[in-house]
Amino acid sequence: MEQLQAFILPIGLLVIFYVFAIRPQRKKEKEIKEMRGSLRVGDEVITIGGIHGRIVKVKVDVITLEVGSAKTKLDVTRWAIGSVVKEGRGSSTPEDETEEMEKL
Repeated sequence: MEQLQAFILPIGLLVIFYVFAIRPQRKKEKEIKEMRGSLRVGDEVITIGGIHGRIVKVKVDVITLEVGSAKTKLDVTRWAIGSVVKEGRGSSTPEDETEEMEKL
């Protein structure tokens, strides 16, 4: 009986750690992955480095952003997008989005 009681406290602490630390972190990572997977042309985003821009081209792992008043284009990796400020009009597929932006 004493051996069982000796294991209850460490097991209880592990359960509490899981509920308050690991589980919320996994949920946050899943939300970020979904956000990065749904990026579309026209979305206004902020990179993890703090650069504000509008998406003009979407490839598999590379996003082209248009930044500043001079409309400078920057290529960044998809994981570098930190948040979406405003969702653009967006198209259904990345190929359609690229063609649409090339017409502009």
